[in-house]
Amino acid sequence: MCDTRDDMRVYLQPAFLICVLVLAAAGAGMSVTMKKLGVVFRKEPLPLKKSLESLDERDLTPYKVVSKQKIQNADTLKALGTDDYIQWVLEDTEQATDSPAKEYLLFITYYKLPDRVPHVPEECWTGGGYQKLGSEAVTFEIDNGGSFDTNVPAKYLVFGPKRTGLWQSDERIPNLYFFKVNGQYAGSRQEARIALNKNLFGKNSYFCKVELVFNRSSVAPGKEQAVAAGEKLLTVILPILELEYWPDWNK
Repeated sequence: MCDTRDDMRVYLQPAFLICVLVLAAAGAGMSVTMKKLGVVFRKEPLPLKKSLESLDERDLTPYKVVSKQKIQNADTLKALGTDDYIQWVLEDTEQATDSPAKEYLLFITYYKLPDRVPHVPEECWTGGGYQKLGSEAVTFEIDNGGSFDTNVPAKYLVFGPKRTGLWQSDERIPNLYFFKVNGQYAGSRQEARIALNKNLFGKNSYFCKVELVFNRSSVAPGKEQAVAAGEKLLTVILPILELEYWPDWNK
């Protein structure tokens, strides 16, 4: 067995101590330099123009709000990282009764002081006993009259129960999500983090996650049907979020 005192002597050698001091000084010097350049490390909160809960469901025609779900578990809410959210089950009244895209969940979360990008569906669903069956980047093409970006990058995912022995449910749950970060859209958590990191000199930062979950029907919609349903809803709700809720980043 090696003598631990010999191991400790390595860390007490002058060369090692000098390296530690040089690295610490370099790190401190870099921080001071960046501050002198105007880099803002600690951002100020940037609240919504008004709370998401004030969203008037009457403005969402042809969609009907079937239910408004609230997170009751304190630990789950803490893990979410924000209390500014809506979790609504919507019904597209123009869809056929048996359409797998007639009802789905709209989940919007807003972070007014982001220092990280918290849970994404890949983590939430797999942590809840599901496995990811597919993942693909998609783009929503929104007809909004030119008031904001018409192409919104997003991620399309499909989840299903984990295999248990010989029996496995054929349940499939399509999921679509994207972010609005500091005035721009991002189609993944990595893209959202990049957008946040670009804001070196700004005093504020924010991001909002918009998620659609198709788990209200016994038959799951296919990719094209889910994306089409998402585009239809976003054509209605995005102008409302852009004009009435999200901060005006240009100002």
